[in-house]
Amino acid sequence: MKFAQFRVTENEERVHCTLEKEGEGRQTSKAVQSAIIMDLARALGVDPDKPADLSEQIKLFRDDLLRSNSVSELRILVSLERILDTWSIEPSIITRKLDLDIEEGASIAPFKNFLCPLTKEVMEDPVALESSQTYERTAIVYWFERCREDGRDPTCPVTGQVLKSLELKPNIGLAGAIEEWVYRIVDHQVKSAVEHLSEDPISVNCIERVLDNIYKISEEHPSSRYKLRNAGVVLMIVKMLRTSSKIIGAYLRSKAIIALLSMAKDEESRKIMLEAGITRLAIHSLTGRSEKERENAVKLLLEFCSDEEFCTKIASEKGALVLLSSMAGNLEHPSLSNLAEEVLKQMERVEGNVQHLAAAGRFEPLLTRLCEGSDDVKIEMASIVGRMILTNSSKEQIARQSAKILVQLLSKPEGRAPSLHALYNLSGLDDNATILVDSAVLPSLTEILFDDQDPSSELRELAASTIANIVSKPGHWELASADKKGHSMQSENIVFTLLGLLTVSSPRCQVSVLKILCGIMLSPQASELVASHVKAGDGFKTILPFLEHPEVENRIYGFKLTRALSEWFGQDLANEIRLYNKLDLLKDKLLDNHSTDGERSDAACILATLSLSEDEVKTLLGGDFVGWTVNTLKNQRHSTNARISRTESSMLEGLLGILLYFTKTLDQQSLGAVREHHLMTIFCKQLGFPSKARVKQLAALGLKNLSEYRSLTAWESEPSPPRGFCSSLMFMCGRTSTEPSKCPIHNCPCEEDSQLCLLRNNCIKPLLDLFDDDDTSVQIAAVEALSTLVSDTSNSFKKAVDELDRLDVVDAVITLFTEVRSAELQEKALWMVERILRVENHVHRHSLNQSLVRGLVEAFKHGNASTRKHAQDALTNLKQLSGVSGNTSSQTRAQR
Repeated sequence: MKFAQFRVTENEERVHCTLEKEGEGRQTSKAVQSAIIMDLARALGVDPDKPADLSEQIKLFRDDLLRSNSVSELRILVSLERILDTWSIEPSIITRKLDLDIEEGASIAPFKNFLCPLTKEVMEDPVALESSQTYERTAIVYWFERCREDGRDPTCPVTGQVLKSLELKPNIGLAGAIEEWVYRIVDHQVKSAVEHLSEDPISVNCIERVLDNIYKISEEHPSSRYKLRNAGVVLMIVKMLRTSSKIIGAYLRSKAIIALLSMAKDEESRKIMLEAGITRLAIHSLTGRSEKERENAVKLLLEFCSDEEFCTKIASEKGALVLLSSMAGNLEHPSLSNLAEEVLKQMERVEGNVQHLAAAGRFEPLLTRLCEGSDDVKIEMASIVGRMILTNSSKEQIARQSAKILVQLLSKPEGRAPSLHALYNLSGLDDNATILVDSAVLPSLTEILFDDQDPSSELRELAASTIANIVSKPGHWELASADKKGHSMQSENIVFTLLGLLTVSSPRCQVSVLKILCGIMLSPQASELVASHVKAGDGFKTILPFLEHPEVENRIYGFKLTRALSEWFGQDLANEIRLYNKLDLLKDKLLDNHSTDGERSDAACILATLSLSEDEVKTLLGGDFVGWTVNTLKNQRHSTNARISRTESSMLEGLLGILLYFTKTLDQQSLGAVREHHLMTIFCKQLGFPSKARVKQLAALGLKNLSEYRSLTAWESEPSPPRGFCSSLMFMCGRTSTEPSKCPIHNCPCEEDSQLCLLRNNCIKPLLDLFDDDDTSVQIAAVEALSTLVSDTSNSFKKAVDELDRLDVVDAVITLFTEVRSAELQEKALWMVERILRVENHVHRHSLNQSLVRGLVEAFKHGNASTRKHAQDALTNLKQLSGVSGNTSSQTRAQR
């Protein structure tokens, strides 16, 4: 068996100790590894300059250690394995990290003594020891430190000599020779770079090596940067990025940018880059797919950001700040995020960038200046806010931090216009209404709006528009003071003043005032009060002329406001409209296809809510107008998808309200219109149509009116029972087969009057479905419509109730009664329940329904007089009360 040939000497003991400590896993460097290899070579009796012999001896040494069970020797093996894995036995000559082409640079290869024995690299700071060996200063110093850590005397790695002195003497002659050689290398590389960068088309295969060398020259030999600049290399790289960006790809673009980044440390090179358009090229690289390219591009921008002019140039480039802001907020790439944040912070220093930064969503500089700056700065920042197009989140952020400052600026003459523009911009977000109201903005705005001394109509318009935005939705403004005397927006004082402004303001200001009145009129808390103030202030005369205003927007809000008033004072408004002969105007507006949808739908709703006489209905709405209304409803239903707009829903509401006129007093002319245009079918279809509650309510009321008329006239259609001889024949032979079948509800044929019978027109199921509607008014209308089917208590009453039971109406009504909390709905449902319980078989069926009994008892105890009467009769019929229910009970028992 063959073993490594060595004797245990002081040097061998030192090597053993060093390898053992290295085995403990401490960090090391290539210089230390070289020194250890040299010590090991001497211990093994091998010349370190003969790699093959050293490799063979190390192999034997390693095999010997593998057979050992000693912990210390195993540590030596571990350290040796690690050193050998990272150290090449064959030394590779590295020429100061400059990638030297072998063929081109063979004549200027480095001398062996240029290389540090420890690093195997060309030395930058060569120093000599007392052993006369020369090393790179940093490498030998690190070796000395390691020796001291190991508790042994420093040695010369090459000779193994224990040093008495650690003095490091600069090898000036060798340093000069190396420097001269390096300059020759740099010149060679600059020349090579120019040649490759000048090629057309550019050679992609060589570019990476060229860019690496340029970067290394710039970093390791800063004094040589002028050579690159004077040779035109900087301009060539910028040109390559501009003209060959797609050809070289993201990887080489990144290398090019990092080379320019290094060269940017040269002031003249910076100027060349700026003049060549490096700003735009760097910003373009921010969109690159490679994270490394984006990171290097941001680094390049950061390098230039010390110059304010450059910061301004970045901000002016389209999309630059948006990209940087996006990167700064992307925490998935922390290093890139931090770099982008640094660039943005540098740009925040420049006053002229504030608006650009805000446009990119970075509002801190603007808000800081707006809240903490001088009055002039605050006014300038307010102007910026007023001019900007803001997202909703931006509006909220700015309002929360600056609303009070903006309100304060309203008191300063020079700050009033900028602040008004800013407040108007912020008020465009509904959620900001509360923030602005809490900032006491309303008194300041009304003071400007109501100021007779201020000649500026623009300021009035802005103040009015801002108030209109604030009150456009119900909210905190309803409880806030609107002027310095403490009046609220819905107060008589404010409403009267607004009505007065309508007669003296500019058309644009009039629109905003109309919007304000509409906003406070549509608030559930203020609507009735404001409507009464408008009426008391003779506002009808002021508002109605706007229905014919030449400006579209004025007309639109004139119609909106008139519609809101009609819901409270339909009769009074109708009288005023008659006085001005405006009824035809409403009809013409509705028929005018050139008017806006909003005007037409509001005109329809106004007509529907006015208290029109029977003659007005016939003359104004009769004839072809009914057909037009029905056709419009059909067309709107066919052309609308599952979701309908607010305007479409309003049009439905208005048209159905107009058709209701023809169901209230049914004469022969009206009946003809009902049958000709199938109004019951029209109403029924609207029940299942996705629309707001008011539309369903009106449709149910229309069905109620038609069915009610049928119930009242059903007895006229019922044939008299035969008498005399014919009666016996009829009894024996039965009726002829040609006799039409009777309606089980009305006990007479309903085919001819099918547009009056809920059963024949399949309206019962859609009405039952409305019991589950969330709106109580819809439920009430559905119950009222179905109640018309049990209003007649003639001989056919039991048959009608049985038919309703077959259609699940009875159970649905009883369930609704036991579950509802609304007093009015409970009363309506109870009336129907009491009617149903007059039929004996239904009494037996529901007598054990405890929920029903409890509901009836609660209604009997707590309801109004009418409810208590119906509950008492129902409980009596259920035999839950011992008492009399008047003639009704006796009559019912007689009918049974």
